[in-house]
Amino acid sequence: MENNDILVSGAGIAGPALAYWLRRAGFAPVVVERAPAPRPGGQAVDLRGAGRTVITRMGLMEAARAVSLEQRGFALVDSRGRIDARMPADAFGGEGIVSEIEILRGDLADLLYDATRQDTEYLFDDTVTALDQDADGVTVTFEKAAPRRFALVVGADGVHSTVRRLAFGRADGCFRPIGGYTAWFTAELDLDLDGWYLMHNTPGGLVSSARPGRRPGEVKAGLSFRSGPLAYDRRDLGAQRRLIAERFAGAGWQTPRLIEAMHRADDFFFESMGQVHLDGWSRGRVTLVGDAGYCPTPLTGLGTSLALVGGYLLAGELASSRGDFGTALARYEELMRPYVTKAQELPPGGMGGFAPNSALAIRMRAASMRWMTRWPMRPLMAAQFAKAADIDLPDYAEPVH
Repeated sequence: MENNDILVSGAGIAGPALAYWLRRAGFAPVVVERAPAPRPGGQAVDLRGAGRTVITRMGLMEAARAVSLEQRGFALVDSRGRIDARMPADAFGGEGIVSEIEILRGDLADLLYDATRQDTEYLFDDTVTALDQDADGVTVTFEKAAPRRFALVVGADGVHSTVRRLAFGRADGCFRPIGGYTAWFTAELDLDLDGWYLMHNTPGGLVSSARPGRRPGEVKAGLSFRSGPLAYDRRDLGAQRRLIAERFAGAGWQTPRLIEAMHRADDFFFESMGQVHLDGWSRGRVTLVGDAGYCPTPLTGLGTSLALVGGYLLAGELASSRGDFGTALARYEELMRPYVTKAQELPPGGMGGFAPNSALAIRMRAASMRWMTRWPMRPLMAAQFAKAADIDLPDYAEPVH
């Protein structure tokens, strides 16, 4: 190949992971990121199943464990903070509601960035504005950098992917809401969690949660609620905070304190909960990986595994194809599609199970969780949690270029 450069848009999880494997395969990855630097902070993400395998093959598992969160497990609490049901972190072989290895998104992104920055070109504080592709490659226009030519462009830029919009058009209907919204932020609170990820349900489909961060006194908080489509400005964080405060007025447990902390948080993030579904992930010399192509929603706990596995398979197939991009992209989808399909299956009850509307449904949720580790529910839940490992990852050869 005359042009060995591959542009990856997005420096979160999927982008740097893909860049790592592309470099191993002999390609020259370039990662463009709208943010001025790797994004810090963020909530906890799970290293599960095949995602763990990929991290292990990268030689990063020891480093990942060193920065993983110390959590005893997951628990549902009532309005007075009493535990109604719990699942320890070692349940289901460490693949339960809280996985054995959970790591803050920013910490995992830092690991992947550190593993790639020496031999990968990063363009921070920039973004793609136009794609002009032909049979031999793609000419990319950037907001700030000069136009450049690439053999392939990969969108690893999340649910609101710029690359997807430019290459696929509006793709109406590709984002499918599941009937809820969620806010994440860091709360500096003196809240005794005793190592547990605590969650409280309030009638009306309200969910308040708090889990330990990695620093003393740091709480990773979440406020989620059921709702039909809402019109809101994604850039107006103040309006989003007011919306949350109004929705959760009168909610129990530690919710009032979490709302106060939300107004002070500098990492507040608000998003509709939904999935990305596309009939195909490639358009010519442009393809998608991670949430840009197949976001599963946070309810599944499999977004990180999909991002890591997707990057691994895409790079591996590009290397194996020896320059036949059409074959490589077809094989990538052939291998990845069944894994994505299973990963996008929501847990029992979906949004209703996560955010029950009535007091009776909340009590039933707690009762159901108490039975998850017992017969007859245990085999059903084991099958649900086993989805993370339900793919046979090829062991690609060393660089072929």
